[in-house]
Amino acid sequence: MRRLFLRLIRFYRRAISPRKPAMCRYIPTCSEYGLEAIERFGALKGGLLTVWRILRCNPWSRGGYDPVPEKKEKKKG
Repeated sequence: MRRLFLRLIRFYRRAISPRKPAMCRYIPTCSEYGLEAIERFGALKGGLLTVWRILRCNPWSRGGYDPVPEKKEKKKG
């Protein structure tokens, strides 16, 4: 599933994004964010982070710098 999501984002970046005006209000762009989030957290959590980011990227958003969160290390008991 992870590979499928990454391929879909890469397809979007290669085939669809160049034909549209730049609209993302964030740095990194939503597609860059999605690639990094899914690579770091996997399909489920990375996909949810990406969807949440896309929902926040709208004309009423301030935008700005919004990196993918760092992966928290589990504490050993």
